[in-house]
Amino acid sequence: MESVSVVPAGMTKYRQNLYPLLPFTKEEMAAVIRQIQNWQEKFLKRFGIRFVHASDEWFLGAELPIPKADYYEGYQQIENGVGMVRSLMDEVEEALDEISGDYRKMELSVATGTLAAPVIKKLAEKIQEKFPKITVHVYAVINHFFGETITVAGLITGTDLMAQLKGKPLGDYLILPSVMIRPQEQDFLDGFTVNDVQTTLQTKIRIVQSDGASFVRAVIGE
Repeated sequence: MESVSVVPAGMTKYRQNLYPLLPFTKEEMAAVIRQIQNWQEKFLKRFGIRFVHASDEWFLGAELPIPKADYYEGYQQIENGVGMVRSLMDEVEEALDEISGDYRKMELSVATGTLAAPVIKKLAEKIQEKFPKITVHVYAVINHFFGETITVAGLITGTDLMAQLKGKPLGDYLILPSVMIRPQEQDFLDGFTVNDVQTTLQTKIRIVQSDGASFVRAVIGE
């Protein structure tokens, strides 16, 4: 075994007749991180690696700083959401370092889950520092379909997008992360298609891969 990730279980509102579980509080999430870091110190001394890693949800939920890249030891668990935020933040910085800003004028919007929304907002603001005439609306979509305890972008449905974004300023197009879309069917988990959402919201949708360079290009209209 090369590494282990610790990820909080997602609890939907469909839990009738199941064992009663409660979501972690902010303080409990911080306690979990401390517990994991205690084990990481032991593994570092014995094996030279941290071995066990906390997923990004713990840091975001506890409102603690996201660790630097070397903390994640090559991002072995990035598929489980371990280091995904740090990777995205660094990739946006790198992409912005490689381009020159200008005064192109645009308005657009980004929709994501409530967990990642504060991070996406900060990244959008960083892009706007180089492109001050670009207006970006970042919308945190509450998951009413599966339950408000589900906060990740990948489980946002077309139903919630259409209900919560209709009538909001969306600009020239709406950016959605690719994790929201089932690739073969090109639809959301509730069966609504990208075209259904475009028609209802009366705006174009751009599906963007979950890397920093793709996000920057989408925001600046390239």
